[in-house]
Amino acid sequence: MLRLGPYSLPNPFVLAPMAGVSEMPFRVLAFRMGAALCPTELVSSQGLMRANQRTLMYLRFDAEVEKPYSLQLYGGDPEAMGLAAAVGKSHGAQMLDINMGCPVKKVTKNGAGSALLSDPERAAAIVRAMREASGLPVTCKIRSGWDARTRNYLQMAAALQEAGCAGLAIHPRTREQGYSGQADWSVITDLKRHFPELPLFGNGDVRTPEDARRMLETTGCDYVMIGRAALGNPWIFRELAGGEAPSPEERCALVLEHFHAHLAFVGDPLGAVRSFRRHLGWYAHGLAGAAAFRARANTLDAPEAVADAVRAFFSAADSDRSGDSSEEQDVDYRAALG
Repeated sequence: MLRLGPYSLPNPFVLAPMAGVSEMPFRVLAFRMGAALCPTELVSSQGLMRANQRTLMYLRFDAEVEKPYSLQLYGGDPEAMGLAAAVGKSHGAQMLDINMGCPVKKVTKNGAGSALLSDPERAAAIVRAMREASGLPVTCKIRSGWDARTRNYLQMAAALQEAGCAGLAIHPRTREQGYSGQADWSVITDLKRHFPELPLFGNGDVRTPEDARRMLETTGCDYVMIGRAALGNPWIFRELAGGEAPSPEERCALVLEHFHAHLAFVGDPLGAVRSFRRHLGWYAHGLAGAAAFRARANTLDAPEAVADAVRAFFSAADSDRSGDSSEEQDVDYRAALG
């Protein structure tokens, strides 16, 4: 068993926190498929302090499944982040994660996300404030630096470790790169060499189970954080444990289960249908007839119609993700979807 703070994790494979994706229904699926940890999407410290209802919605979790429950916060002010940490604990958080890697301008312009890479001292102060206010283990997620000229990941790791960081996730791209170019896994190796005692999560360019295993073996990291490869494919965690890819029947049942859980989570049927379209696109990706299915699904607003379309497509879809290349297959699925 691997240790992270006071918690034992069953394996080294973790779901990455993803904005607009890592809400409770998807985290529950990932946990059930074998993910060892599933942090929430980034939650605003300011929204949490103001008890903004939309922000509080992100804090909902399944206490029976999500063990431990890790809440990711973002913000640039140590005092505000400390107060938000206390609020998060009062809502059930067992572990806190700080987003120090988000490259989006609306986050960085307020001194949060990857803007903290330019101020290791303030980043460390945030860790201390959150630990003191909550008493919970605090982890951090960083990038290799702001740009190619300031790759200061070693300096960041030193400051965060001294402040009591319980674990560090590294996405080895700079803020300037965003999600372009290639993730430099040598950064992960370098961090583990310099900070062998600090639990380290590697992240970036993990597209398959083989990639995840290779990252563990070649970099020496303790955990692998899987993001985009899990979109529409929570089974990746089961495959990493030696399990099989889903049958068409299982895929169909799980998509419907996820959809109905999403409806209940959002509460607004129309809003839920529209926000779930991205998941339908991810679940269909690579399956024969996916393009026609996506086009059809994007016209549907009634939950019952979406469920019928899911049954028609996924119950017949080949479990081999062979692509959307056949126009003839697309026509066949248009007929099946009505």
